[in-house]
Formats: sequence, structure tokens, C-alpha cells
Amino acid sequence: MIRVGDQVGYEGAIYAVQKQTRSTIHPGGRTALSLLGKAHYLEVDSKRVTLFGSPSEKLPVWFRKHAWGVDLNFYSTSFLPPDLGMTDVELKTFSIRVSGAPRALMECLYLAPEKQNLTECYELMEGLNNLRPDQVQLLLEKCGSIKVKRLFLYLAEKASHDWFRFLDLRKVDLGRGKRSVVKGGVYVEKYQITVPRELEEGGKSGL
Repeated sequence: MIRVGDQVGYEGAIYAVQKQTRSTIHPGGRTALSLLGKAHYLEVDSKRVTLFGSPSEKLPVWFRKHAWGVDLNFYSTSFLPPDLGMTDVELKTFSIRVSGAPRALMECLYLAPEKQNLTECYELMEGLNNLRPDQVQLLLEKCGSIKVKRLFLYLAEKASHDWFRFLDLRKVDLGRGKRSVVKGGVYVEKYQITVPRELEEGGKSGL
């Protein structure tokens, strides 16, 4: 039900889906960071919305067919447990569940480099200087993507965040062997990944 004159955005639809069906579909990645106020220093494309859900979930037909005025991108994945690292965001008259900052950054890295620029991921990481080490630790231990874990740790260390030194990497499975994240990039031996040259050669806040 919509009152006459009311403008209902995709956020209201997310609220309905989460409350009525107990779905795990949620704003994630850069969209979540924007809702959390963690992406204000970047030019945010408010017309592009990134949603995540579990592999068994799909956006309802009414959700997909309605013109919300935004470009919806929905990804079904199980690389993180559905309820881990989530938080509530208060909107005008309701609240919705979204990815917390560390989970949202991992979702960005899940989409990188094809659908999310890695240099931008680093700029987003730079702003996450007050994360709780215990929350990050648990997400890293439960994350099923080797690429995401290696990139997350690489960016966190590059950003020189204080919370990074409290992580116990012995408990994090980083897999074996090299991972070529991008072609023609620079190899980072510590994390056995190939990253864009401009990312590796750029210093903190110097990209």
C-alpha cells in the first residue's frame, strides 16, 4: 500500500522484502558504504544500486518490474554467510539491513576487477580506519573467496590501518598458489596476487 502523493524508493521495497519474506537480500558493496556514510569522499553514482542475496534467492517479480529510477544490480552468492557482518540503517520512517563496512568492502572486492575498480576499492579502504579487528577477523575466517581475502588484507596493510596489526592471519585460509587478479599488472609476492600497476605503485592517499 502506498499513500497518495508518497514517493517510494527501492529502499522501501527492500524493507518489504526483508520484513515480509525474511529474505537476506540487502544493499551491499559500494551502495552499503554510501548508506553508511563511508563513501562521501567519492563521487557516488546514486542511480546504480548493488544488492546481494543468497544463491537460492531471487528478486521478486514485482520488484524487478517496477521502475525505481535506479539501475539495480543483483548478485546471488555464498562467499560470506548471509547474516554475518550486517547492520541496520535508519531511514525516514523505517530501517533496513545492509552490509556493515568490512563486509561491504569485501563485496566490492568480490566484484573486482570486472564490475568494481580496484583503485576505488583502495580509496574506500582508506576511509575504514575504525573497524573492529574482531569483526574483520571473523569475516576473514568465514569468507569463502581466496581472492577477496588476499585483496582485503593487501589493501588494509597498504592503507596502514591500526586495526590490521591485531588480525591473526594464521587463522585465515589464504589458499595456495598465485592469483592473477588483473592481466599485465604487478605481482605482490606476500599475498601472491597480481594487481594494477597504478595501485601497487601509488602511496597512501596518493592514487
